Amino acid sequence: MYDEEREGNCMSRRKIVAGNWKMNMTPTEAVELVNTLKPLVASDEVDVVFCVPAIDIIPAMEAAKGSNINIGAENMYYEDKGAFTGEISPVMLKDAGVRYVVLGHSERREYFAETDETVNKKVLKAFEYDITPIVCCGESLTQREQGITIDWIRQQIKIAFLNVSADQAKKAVIAYEPIWAIGTGKVATTEQAQEVCCAIRACIGEIYDEATAAAIRIQYGGSVSAKSAPELFAQPDIDGGLVGGASLKPEFGSIVNYNK
Repeated sequence: MYDEEREGNCMSRRKIVAGNWKMNMTPTEAVELVNTLKPLVASDEVDVVFCVPAIDIIPAMEAAKGSNINIGAENMYYEDKGAFTGEISPVMLKDAGVRYVVLGHSERREYFAETDETVNKKVLKAFEYDITPIVCCGESLTQREQGITIDWIRQQIKIAFLNVSADQAKKAVIAYEPIWAIGTGKVATTEQAQEVCCAIRACIGEIYDEATAAAIRIQYGGSVSAKSAPELFAQPDIDGGLVGGASLKPEFGSIVNYNK
């Protein structure tokens, strides 16, 4: 794809900045945080999502009414209902008004044995209920040092999007998070982040076509800060960020409004 075409496609994709709260914030604290951040994340140019613990979804949704904040979930099971103690179904999320869900985060893979195959099942189920999946991928430090980052990421993407249609894929969000940069304070260099996000877009182009690759939004995640966001988000294949710790602080407003 020519540089001019990539630049044009970059300009046409709306940025998306999502906060992943992880296992933080009681319902009371969630309401307080949403109210604190509402005026700080106001933007006509960026889609803003707070992906919150399941118990916080309803109160956060109420607190966010009338704002530009979308409330998302941090996980979802791939069945509509049943004897799956402790799980949250897409039916529940849809009824609550959830529009986004984080799937396949490295912490889910590491601590709860999620696999590329289960991530794929969840992605398919999310689309079934018109919930936008934020599909996570990323490599460990060992994998990066062994030079297999791109191969590893391509495998994750190809399996996650198995049996997903091109029309569905265009609506998806992919979050590239190098595992070695999550919560460590380390950030991939701008060049490293762009290289992998470019490879992800190329992989989507191989699976589908250039139009789908040009439409899909790809985030960078991994210790994103107000300082690093402007340069990262200016890259032609980076369409925003999946933000961890900083999403729980007023700094999140500066990340959302990175270009001001």
